[in-house]
Amino acid sequence: MVLAAVALSVAAQQGIVTLDSCRAMALRGNKELLKAEAEIEKAGYQRKQAHAAYLPGIDLEAMYLYNSRKLSLVDKDQLLPVKNFNPATGAYDFALVTDPTTGMPVQVGGQYVPSQVALLPKSALTYNVHNVFAGALTVTQPIYMGGKIKAMNDITGYAEQLAVALRDNKARDVVYAVDAAYWQVVSLRAKHELASGYVDLLRHLQRDVQAMVTEGVATRSAQLNVDVKLNEAEVDLTRVENGLVLSRMALAQLCGLPVNTAMTLADENKNSWNVTPRPTTIDMERVYASRSDVRALTLATDIYDGQARVARSEMLPSLAAVAAYHVTNPNSYDGFKNRFAGMFSLGVTLKVPIWHWGGPQNKYKAAKTEARIKRLELDEAKEKIELQVTQARYRYDESLKTLRATTANLEKADENLRVANLAFKEGMSTADDVMTAQTAWLKANSEHIDAEIDVQLCDVYLSKVMGE
Repeated sequence: MVLAAVALSVAAQQGIVTLDSCRAMALRGNKELLKAEAEIEKAGYQRKQAHAAYLPGIDLEAMYLYNSRKLSLVDKDQLLPVKNFNPATGAYDFALVTDPTTGMPVQVGGQYVPSQVALLPKSALTYNVHNVFAGALTVTQPIYMGGKIKAMNDITGYAEQLAVALRDNKARDVVYAVDAAYWQVVSLRAKHELASGYVDLLRHLQRDVQAMVTEGVATRSAQLNVDVKLNEAEVDLTRVENGLVLSRMALAQLCGLPVNTAMTLADENKNSWNVTPRPTTIDMERVYASRSDVRALTLATDIYDGQARVARSEMLPSLAAVAAYHVTNPNSYDGFKNRFAGMFSLGVTLKVPIWHWGGPQNKYKAAKTEARIKRLELDEAKEKIELQVTQARYRYDESLKTLRATTANLEKADENLRVANLAFKEGMSTADDVMTAQTAWLKANSEHIDAEIDVQLCDVYLSKVMGE
């Protein structure tokens, strides 16, 4: 980015902008690419979130509860019978009221009557629970989750790579759009020079015909024909000038610059443009490896495979270790006291799915089907890409053949115009013959410019479909 910024600064100072500079400016300021960068950032956070599932989770919980009433374990004072030691039996027996005459325990209403009781007052079993505080610090460490954690980490990793692939695909689209706009400006700039030269030829012919009319060797009709042709050429020149201005605006907008930015392109003053020769054969496996959309579909397939593993994990046991420290106020660890006290606890949790009426199984099968669909889409995309690359290669080869043909036609048109001008000066041809030769020369030059620009665009498109 630093080198790109330096290059752009130098280009701005010189007033000349190269194709690479336009690409760099467009890539730097394109809103779609900025959104794609944000998607990559989001995917990175999601990957880190999934990785955190490997580590123990630590949670702190706190609670406060206000109760309107106290808590009492009995509804009134309780009288509890007591036991006395019996030396004869060596055991404790209840102390009961006995009949003095018989010495047998007395029963009232079918119940024995204790001679001694222990008083358990209600107040002793009434507790102040108006304000209850509780807290717990819990540590949970997953041990085995049926492969779900591993699958989620794989999915988020693939998702981050997918975001990068989509960003790269958008970048290629931006570059292709910039290249097309760039060469459009170059083409119109060349046609502007051609149209200006054609107007100059007609003006020179107009002066010659006017002189011949004055001398009486040419008719007024010939002069009018030249005037009409000149007016048409000037109108065409105006159209080209307007188109050139609009094309420069479109290029500036793609580069993220104000539309009225004055830019001089490095290639617009050249007479020809070089093209890197292409190999005769194309390695499709290399193309597949270079294409970001193929990479995106491959990653999408991997993501759906991961989702299938997540669905399968719901049918498998899950095991986790738990450690916690609980604290309460009031507490009953050593009698009932209104103060904080706590304890540690350790354990494991095991969950084994047994029967859910086929729900998890069908979810797993649906996820596997989605993965199979993505594989079919990937295979279909590769077939279409192969056709796309083949068509682009044919277009490229055809553009080279067209360029060679227009080059030969241009040489003939130049010679034809030279001969027509010479014959006109010698009085052996008319102004109409010269204008016909000029029109043929204009057409040949225009077709040659179109052919050269088409070679550039076909080369760029071939590079795009090959993932270069």
